Amino acid sequence: MSVNKVILVGRVGKDPEVHYFDKDNCVARFPVATNESHTTPAGEKVVQTEWHRISCWGAQALLADKHIKKGMQLYIEGKLRSRNIEKQGENPVRITEIIVQQIQFLEKKREE
Repeated sequence: MSVNKVILVGRVGKDPEVHYFDKDNCVARFPVATNESHTTPAGEKVVQTEWHRISCWGAQALLADKHIKKGMQLYIEGKLRSRNIEKQGENPVRITEIIVQQIQFLEKKREE
């Protein structure tokens, strides 16, 4: 048995970028930051931020495009997926992203 499951609660780093492949198929990608903090023995508070690549497909991508904005707090469930990105004249780069299976808004959309 194996399990590939990720659960995140974090803030959106920038508005989603949506790419359409045809009339009914699209992907929305955006970064989400999670923070962890601890106090050093000297009493100094240290915050470590981790950035995650998020990908939504189909209906969830349309939802992300319409409702998700930079700074919003989200609950995300998904799975890890790794892939290579190849750019002409450069070495391939391996990235790991979270493919969304469920997303919940933890606050109302901020008005601009």
